[in-house]
Amino acid sequence: MSVLHVFDMDGTLLPGTTASLELARHFGCERRLHDLEASFAAGGSTLDFARALLALMPELTAEVVAEVFDAAPKLTGIREVLSDIAERGEHAVLITMSPDFFAQHFARWGMEVFASAFPPPPFRRPLAEDGILTPADKPRLCAALQQRLGVGEEVVAYGDSHSDLPLFQVARHTVAVNATAPLRAHATVDYVGRDLRVPYAEVRRTLGRLPSVPVPADRREQRPHAAVPDRLGDST
Repeated sequence: MSVLHVFDMDGTLLPGTTASLELARHFGCERRLHDLEASFAAGGSTLDFARALLALMPELTAEVVAEVFDAAPKLTGIREVLSDIAERGEHAVLITMSPDFFAQHFARWGMEVFASAFPPPPFRRPLAEDGILTPADKPRLCAALQQRLGVGEEVVAYGDSHSDLPLFQVARHTVAVNATAPLRAHATVDYVGRDLRVPYAEVRRTLGRLPSVPVPADRREQRPHAAVPDRLGDST
């Protein structure tokens, strides 16, 4: 039976930041973006957030998005982990409520991407309300992928915040990455650090299939309770 690995983006693959925040930094409107995010965290809808985001960056272009994506901080080891997943015949997908025009850049790294559907930048078309994802869409999309890919119940969910909770409540294996306390309470692996290879190694041990991804020795203790197999080699 194969395995489906479902990754979150904001705060997970992008540690300590979000796609929207990185774009706002480029345009010098971080404070306004923080206000929007605070409103969303207080219970605002993803649709309202998406509409406000469009208004915040009306002159965004595809070239700027690519530049911001490349410069954004990312976990170390993402490409190595995705390569190992692919070599095993397993599946890696990204499910995020963030804009598809940013998230789709991860498709080049070997993930199928599901994200909120925004008009392409620069924004000249209205927002399609039914294209904006919510936390409840994560388990829905995951279930559809399980059926399509025939992976059964072997799902590994990686996330960091309350928006990942609906998926964590149904996934068999859950990896909290630099996560909030409520999400950590639902995690089978709890990791704090900047190297995806470390929690991935623990996932592989849980699955009974050791990784071929090397974990640097100085990063093996960057987790509260994720023992990394000693047989993993060092990486330069």
